[in-house]
Amino acid sequence: MATVLSLSGSPSATSRTARLLRHLDLRLAELGHTVLPLDVRTLPAGPLLRADTSDPAIAEAVGMVARVDGVIIGTPIYKAAYSGILKALLDLLPQSALAGKTVLPLATGGTPAHVLAVDYALRPVLSSMGAHHIVQGWFVLDRHITVRDEGVTVEPATEEALRKVVDQFSQALERQPLLSPVG
Repeated sequence: MATVLSLSGSPSATSRTARLLRHLDLRLAELGHTVLPLDVRTLPAGPLLRADTSDPAIAEAVGMVARVDGVIIGTPIYKAAYSGILKALLDLLPQSALAGKTVLPLATGGTPAHVLAVDYALRPVLSSMGAHHIVQGWFVLDRHITVRDEGVTVEPATEEALRKVVDQFSQALERQPLLSPVG
C-alpha cells in the first residue's frame, strides 16, 4: 500500500483542520496505507519563512514530501485563500515536489462563500508543482466539525461525503506506481 503525508496548514494549536485530518488518517490506515502526519505550525518559524532548507526540521519536512506516494493537504480558508503558513511551506518546496504523487486538497471554513477556494486558490498551486493526480477536493464547514478531547465528531452527511472522498483518494493511490518505501 501507499505512504501518505497528511499535511495540516493550520497555524492554530486547537485547529479543526488538523483534527479533521487526523480523523481522516484513521480511515486511510484502515484502508492499509501508512500515514505520516505533519502540522506545518510545528516547524521552526524563522527557517520556514527564510526557506532555509538546511534547517534539520525543514529538511525533514521537504524529505517527507519527496518520499511519500500521496499527500492530503488540509487548510483553513482565510480571506478566500489557503493559509499563509501553508504557502510558506509550499514556496520552499522544489517546483516538482508533487511530481508523481496523488494529492487530496481539503479545506475548512466558516462560510460556504469560501467553498471555491479549494479549486481556485489551492488546486492551481498543486497542479503547478507537478501533482500526478489531484483528486476531487472537499470543503468542510467549521460548524460540521465538533472538537472532542479524543478527536472530532463530524456531522453525518459530511462524514459520509468525506469517507467517499478519502476512498477515491485511496483508489487513485492504488492505481499509481508506488515510490520507494519510506526509510
